[in-house]
Amino acid sequence: MKDIVIDTLIDGLKLIPFLFIAFLIIELIEHKLSNRNKDLITKTGKFGPMFGSVLGMFPQCGFSVLATNLYVTRIVSLGTLISIYLSTSDEMLPILLSENVEIGLIIKILLIKLFIGMVSGFIIDFILRKKESKVEADYDICHEENCHCKDHLLLSVIKHTIHITLFLMIISFLLNCLLEYTGILDTNNIIANNPFSVFVTSLIGLIPNCGASVMITTLYLKDIISFASMISGLLTGSGVALLVLFRSNKKLSENILILSLVYFIGVGAGLILELKDYIW
Repeated sequence: MKDIVIDTLIDGLKLIPFLFIAFLIIELIEHKLSNRNKDLITKTGKFGPMFGSVLGMFPQCGFSVLATNLYVTRIVSLGTLISIYLSTSDEMLPILLSENVEIGLIIKILLIKLFIGMVSGFIIDFILRKKESKVEADYDICHEENCHCKDHLLLSVIKHTIHITLFLMIISFLLNCLLEYTGILDTNNIIANNPFSVFVTSLIGLIPNCGASVMITTLYLKDIISFASMISGLLTGSGVALLVLFRSNKKLSENILILSLVYFIGVGAGLILELKDYIW
């Protein structure tokens, strides 16, 4: 229990800078920027999936959390959000580096996630461009948190950050207890040497906890799952970002759509890689 508490506190504290930056950007755009500057951000947003997939490659899930908050207020597009979710490394990179994995393999994994995230993001934005242009955010942070942002912007940003951080730490603590005491992730016998394990690893990746990416990476390093299964799980693993999405975005059907898109993209990519290995 002591380790669970410590891990939860550390994970929560690491997210604070990203949450603070996200809320600061949101507040500035909502209350300080002119309409001309807002229009400029909207126009440059079409390149979001490209920048988003690159940012997502950095370790930890901070950028995916930041992107979630920006998406809820419609500062970034759905394609940008998905690109970041798919390219997010979470704990994968530290694990690979600590195990002295060949740099070539690490770069290969990162580039695959980058490519899939970027392409998926651009496709989603292209398909939904006209529809999204007519959609406005129905989430008002100031209204939800009952603060006075226009008068005390910095204090409001701090308040939003504390509220979300506490929420994430509580949920993360409960998840850590569940994973530790139930052994729910002990699925080695199910996914070992199974050509359809991409469906399972993609599902595991959706668990909003860093333990998912650690498990998937470790299983691959121990030759329990294939390269394709690892990629599937790592594509769907966006850390605690999904918790933020379901808390902040009031449209449940939209949240389920996003969850489904991430899952099926992860499964699809894994099946393609499995087929490639089988053919060659």
